[in-house]
Amino acid sequence: MEKVLFLAFCDAEGNLPKTALEALSAAKAMAEGLGGDWAAGLIGGQVQAGSNRIAGCGAGKIFGVSGDDFASARYASDAAAMEAICRASGATVVVGPADSRLSRVLAGVAQRLEGRVDAEVTAISTEGGQPAVTRWFYRQRMMGVVKRQQRPWLISIASGCFAPGQGEPGSAPVEAVVVELPDAAKRTTVAGIEAPSADEQTIRPDAKLLFVAGAGWTKKQPDGKAHVDDAETLILGFIKNAKASLGSSKSLVDLSGEGQQVLSFMTHLNQIGQTGATPRHPKGLAACCHGEEPHVVGWRFINERRAINLDPNCGWAQGKADVLYVADAFAVMSKVNAMLE
Repeated sequence: MEKVLFLAFCDAEGNLPKTALEALSAAKAMAEGLGGDWAAGLIGGQVQAGSNRIAGCGAGKIFGVSGDDFASARYASDAAAMEAICRASGATVVVGPADSRLSRVLAGVAQRLEGRVDAEVTAISTEGGQPAVTRWFYRQRMMGVVKRQQRPWLISIASGCFAPGQGEPGSAPVEAVVVELPDAAKRTTVAGIEAPSADEQTIRPDAKLLFVAGAGWTKKQPDGKAHVDDAETLILGFIKNAKASLGSSKSLVDLSGEGQQVLSFMTHLNQIGQTGATPRHPKGLAACCHGEEPHVVGWRFINERRAINLDPNCGWAQGKADVLYVADAFAVMSKVNAMLE
């Protein structure tokens, strides 16, 4: 019989982020579908708060690896902690969130356990008593259903695909798993964290709106001149006032390599589609994009998609956006910012 383990990293306060609670829902659903027992595993500087948060989730046991050595992300210590919890729980299927910390070590832990791994899973099923997962391939152009015989099977859940777990908080004991780290595993240390202020932050995964900027913002406007400074002011003003997240087409973030003016705050971290992210926000608004297929694929999971473009025959007019505003993005966003202020 399969034994499912939910595995996640706690934050600095010992709590579980939203992505972890989404993976908790997936793990619980899989365990209930298979009719077996399941457990939870938490890793971090402190894990009791996270354990209490999921006290009513139904897990038979909650394993924990905690201490200063596990407070910050580090491959050697994170991999050792994950391996120890997997072995202690005897899990055959391990489910966790596809966040940056877990994703970095997932494949390595699978290799140590002689198991298999599937990342960025978007759905699970237990039909016929056999676990199966759904995931996308080739930059979300093909969808496949995967079943595996090899165990343990380590699975990471893409964010936004499951509702966060809503187990009743309470007091749940943690069964401590002791991990002795050799000195070689402690060579990497965290000297500090550099992060922008809340107003300067442009990537907000939990934002209700995703604003996508295209290369048209840096092109010549009707007066024959480029207005990159004005574009920066309009875009940042909207992101700040609407508390939106900022995305970009690949053509825009690549402009610096072509010797053209670029938006100073735009990096490849903002890129969606092709080699970028595949966000899942409730609503999306694209401006000065021209319907490049890779970019469109990148935001295919946005629930409501709107775009602004002067060309009524652009790619967005061919069914890729729910609503297309045929207008000048500079003029539209100026009025929108004035309304928001």
